[in-house]
Amino acid sequence: MILIPIATALGLRYVGPWPIILLLLGVIAARVLLPRAMPVPAAMTACLIAVAIAVLAVSSVSPDLAARLYPVFMSATMFVAFAATLMRPPSMIERFARLLEPDLDERGVTYTRRVTMVWVAFFTFNGLVAFWTVLNGDLYWWGLYNGLVSYLLAGALFAVEFAVRQYVRSRSDGA
Repeated sequence: MILIPIATALGLRYVGPWPIILLLLGVIAARVLLPRAMPVPAAMTACLIAVAIAVLAVSSVSPDLAARLYPVFMSATMFVAFAATLMRPPSMIERFARLLEPDLDERGVTYTRRVTMVWVAFFTFNGLVAFWTVLNGDLYWWGLYNGLVSYLLAGALFAVEFAVRQYVRSRSDGA
């Protein structure tokens, strides 16, 4: 999944959009259909199916655009999946946390809700920038942002959240 934007940028330049569309759909199908060691919340699976439908719908009009919109579709569906869990708890991050820590206390529930809000903001920002790269039309900038920068930003957010979580836990353990 991480290599999809790079493969898309190169593929659009050298082989055309249809091999990329088929690759996108194949990767999505594999993620949905193949078993995993840890269960994935149903909302995440629904996101992938929604992305596949969106890619297919747009590709019927413009395959090139469909391939470039993939990161926008991913951010949009992740936004919807995470935001929906804020209205109908448990929050997405709480669901992930309970896979490792089933007896999450009330402070943990509050914390995971806040982290879910941060991810909702991230998916909003990421989707808007990804959409700008599509509108900009320059495949170099599209590939750079969607194939590198967005992953670095998501990784940085994950790392900062992990550090904050460890700090919060150490403070609550010492209190």
